[in-house]
Amino acid sequence: MIFKFTWRFFNRYSQVPHPLIRHFSDQSTLTAEPMFSQQSYMELSEKFYESMKECSSLRSIPFARKLHAQLVFMGLASSIFLQNHLLHMYSNCGLIGDACRVFGGIEFPNVYSWNTMINGFAESGQMREAEKVFEKMPERDIVSWNSMMSGYFRNGELEATVKVFVWMVQDCCCVPDQFSFSTVMKASGALGYLKLALQLHGFAVKFNFGKETYVENSVIDLYIKCGVMDSAQKVFYRTRNPSLFCWNSMIYGYSKHGSIKKAFELFARMPGCDTVSWNTMISILSQHGFGTETLDTFYEMWNRGFRPNAMTYASVLSACTSIYDLEWGAHLHARIVRIEPGLDVYVGCGLIDMYAKCGRLDSARRVFDGMTEHNAVSWTSLIRGVVLAGFQEEALVLFNQMREVPVVSDQFTLATILGVCLNQKDISVGELLHALTVKLGLDSAVPVANALVTMYARCGNIQKANHAFELMPIRDIISWTAMITAFSQAGDAEKARECFDKMPEKNVITWNSMLATYTQHGFWEDGLKVYIQMLREGVKLDWITIATSVSACADLAVLVLGNQILAQAEKLGFSSNVSVANSVVTMYSRCGQIEEAQKMFNSIVVKNLVSWNAMMTGYAQNGQGRKVLEIFEKMLDVGNVPDHISYVSVLSGCSHSGLISEGQYYFHSMTKDHGISPTSEHYACMVDLLGRAGLLEQAKNLVNQMPSKPNPAVWGALLAACRIHGDAKLAEFAVKNLLQLDAERSGSYCLLANIYSESGKLQDVTNVRKLMRDKGVRKNPGCSWIEVDNRVHVFTVDDTNHPQIKDVRTMLEDFTKKIEETKKKWQSDEIC
Repeated sequence: MIFKFTWRFFNRYSQVPHPLIRHFSDQSTLTAEPMFSQQSYMELSEKFYESMKECSSLRSIPFARKLHAQLVFMGLASSIFLQNHLLHMYSNCGLIGDACRVFGGIEFPNVYSWNTMINGFAESGQMREAEKVFEKMPERDIVSWNSMMSGYFRNGELEATVKVFVWMVQDCCCVPDQFSFSTVMKASGALGYLKLALQLHGFAVKFNFGKETYVENSVIDLYIKCGVMDSAQKVFYRTRNPSLFCWNSMIYGYSKHGSIKKAFELFARMPGCDTVSWNTMISILSQHGFGTETLDTFYEMWNRGFRPNAMTYASVLSACTSIYDLEWGAHLHARIVRIEPGLDVYVGCGLIDMYAKCGRLDSARRVFDGMTEHNAVSWTSLIRGVVLAGFQEEALVLFNQMREVPVVSDQFTLATILGVCLNQKDISVGELLHALTVKLGLDSAVPVANALVTMYARCGNIQKANHAFELMPIRDIISWTAMITAFSQAGDAEKARECFDKMPEKNVITWNSMLATYTQHGFWEDGLKVYIQMLREGVKLDWITIATSVSACADLAVLVLGNQILAQAEKLGFSSNVSVANSVVTMYSRCGQIEEAQKMFNSIVVKNLVSWNAMMTGYAQNGQGRKVLEIFEKMLDVGNVPDHISYVSVLSGCSHSGLISEGQYYFHSMTKDHGISPTSEHYACMVDLLGRAGLLEQAKNLVNQMPSKPNPAVWGALLAACRIHGDAKLAEFAVKNLLQLDAERSGSYCLLANIYSESGKLQDVTNVRKLMRDKGVRKNPGCSWIEVDNRVHVFTVDDTNHPQIKDVRTMLEDFTKKIEETKKKWQSDEIC
């Protein structure tokens, strides 16, 4: 058979410089040319070896087979040297079948032949075939064992890698070399086998490889992956001249185990950095939320002459996004456009994400449209930005466009688009998206399943949320936390606790979710028990834990425990956190320690709107209306814009202090000056203000003028004012409307009964009580509590169970006598 080699074929491989290939390109047929006949076997073997090596690097299947044909034609196919390289060439070209046929034709394969076949099967992922070859080998050398270990490791069979190493040592036929130790250490690190890590380190020292750079690098990497930074640190500091790999590994190790400060200090001490060192440090700072420090490090990297790559840009853009620094991000975008030949797809995704999260959807869209390649990541980045901006319909349009391109949605795309379903009206869209996830076979993927749980919880369908959770084959901490949050949103604290107790592992976010569940639903004591349990189990608290626990103390009015939590916050460095400080202001205010609340408020360096509102609410609750107005005016002076909560505090302060004209002024000012439409809360405050002042008719007119239907708080304020001023007729009108909204409200019946009683209408009192009995409404007993000597004492109406009830009654009688004596003295002074 004659093979013709045309110019068209060889032009594809014109970069191959070898003279044999050039000679082939000049021949029309394969014949025994004088050029070959005049060359020795060694020279021909050398030329074929070089050609096969070049062919391996090109991975050219046609050229590999033509080289083989030429080898046969020249009568050199039986050369073991060339046969071995033929095996290597076919293996590199992915022609494992051809390699097997060549191997089968070798009369006396040597160790290199067997090893090449093992490597070929390993490269193609056929480890079972590699095992068969290994078992049939008449003799093995260190390369044979290393090939098997390397093959297992590359194919993800980590335990098999370790077993081969153990087998080699037990077989005593070969001494492990540096590559053996490096491979088995990588496998051990990936498995996290600390005990084996210590044994391997000792074994390497025993074989005098302990000071070899290659092994030292592997030992440090091994200890880092096994989570023992102390051991890694010892090896590192014992190394005479650590390589850049060692330095970079240690920096990464410190960051992985939470020692960002140590990582940065080690980076600063490096005798010489490479691009990997800078990228590692920039990535670490960006991932751990040090946005400003990331930008500073990037600036220094640039000034020192290191050229950033796609990984650098992606980390810096992520930092810009985390601190919402649009100016810096836009500057970096301009630099990328000016310097880089094209926009890398991952850098493009970073730019889209940065612009979208900074509110510049138009710029994000321009970057997206300017990208030559769109993948699932770029589409997901744009869709996520649109979802975060609150444009649900636009996000769904983009998602449909993505499917029409088509670009296959991945689990993160689906998890993102499920975020458009925010409430009950979106449930139908959510169910359609759920069906799509099932169709794509991604409904069991952890991010998608977590998003489904969250979506159904937001839409108010706790049964479907729980069903999605139960169907998950694998659950992570986010899954459990999402389910706890779902039960919390449904008001089922008991189910949330059951879910919490079943968790295989918990982190601080999960603990905080359980703590918040109890606090938000009024189970403050249970919430504080969770806080104490966190301390006992050694959970690392964060500022959310402290702020939530202090809020529970505020609701319970337990000052001593609140101060203890505050001391813990000081110790952990959270006392300056604005959210923690705001909670402390609220706690002191509710416990009557308004001076302490003011001190804490004054200590807040950068006050947010919540800080101002907390202080105003505190003064309002303590009846200091003038101070509320003073704080409010200061807030306006420093440029803070009030919200509806600010005006609730102002109007409540005016109500408790009888500041009628001021209250009316601020009530009209909220709409006129700040465009805030009054809510039912504001109307309730105004009704209370007018009612306390005896302006019942104005209060009634204000209720009638409300743009929306009055809620129970508004009618309750009017009813309370009726009792103060004994207006039974208006009270009946208020109760009638109140009971239409809340027929089970015992307080409304009791207030009306008291008004009748004070007006001498005893028959009406009897009628009200009979109505309560007929409707099954029971009066909830009044309850109060006080903290004395680190113990909370609870009292209810007609309570006789308290161990000091006699002392309490004696003290109460003394107070009553003193009040009456003061009243008589005041009346006598008035007569005089």
